[in-house]
Amino acid sequence: MLHDPWFYAAAIPAMFILGLSKGGFTSAGVLTVPILALAIPPVQAAGITLPILVLSDIIVVVLFCGTFDRPTVKIILSGAVVGILIAWLTAAWVNETEIRVLIGVISVAFALNYWLRHSRNPHPHGHNLPKGLFWGAVAGFTSFVSHAGAPPYQVYTAPLRLEPRLLAGTSVLIFAIMNAIKLVPYFFLGQFNAENLTASLILLPIAIPPTLFGVWLIKRVRVEPFYRILYVVIFVVGLYLIGESIAAYV
Repeated sequence: MLHDPWFYAAAIPAMFILGLSKGGFTSAGVLTVPILALAIPPVQAAGITLPILVLSDIIVVVLFCGTFDRPTVKIILSGAVVGILIAWLTAAWVNETEIRVLIGVISVAFALNYWLRHSRNPHPHGHNLPKGLFWGAVAGFTSFVSHAGAPPYQVYTAPLRLEPRLLAGTSVLIFAIMNAIKLVPYFFLGQFNAENLTASLILLPIAIPPTLFGVWLIKRVRVEPFYRILYVVIFVVGLYLIGESIAAYV
């Protein structure tokens, strides 16, 4: 793998996207594992990516220090811990292709619902504990399977319409904690072997500059353009995951 040029052809753009997602453009991160999976098995792609995510999280959490929405963090993480536990216990029976289809359908439906019904109502929604716990659990589950927790996470958080930097800081903190929690089950599932950790070490420097660029950019975007871009990204990612999954069945 480490001497395969096709691995680096997939890994370099994947790390750029990972960096942007860690810098605040959370939804983009759902593409990281699928792009890497073009060259290596998806499970191995997830194992290589997790240490990079954790180390990138440390940098970004420091940069966003103190900038987060406390209720969102409490609600989402409470559900996410349950989702991660369920994913760990069912890891041997989960079909990753089916999970990607589910994530894609959720993403597309969410974006369409916003454009068709809520685009004329820019007022923020308040917190809803049952919904937050449910979507937090879905985010934890899908994050464990393929680091694709952003779409279900955005289903709950995007309607809150937090100020962009506050949303970015909240997202960074939540996924940093989720990724740290995943280290334990990933270790017991045998995903931190020497080859994967070496690949992680090689790819880490590629992800850092896009991370810093994402942090710089997220501080300079206005609210309305930010949310318009956010919903477009969610929609495009959803279509991509659906298409990729259908192709896997054909």
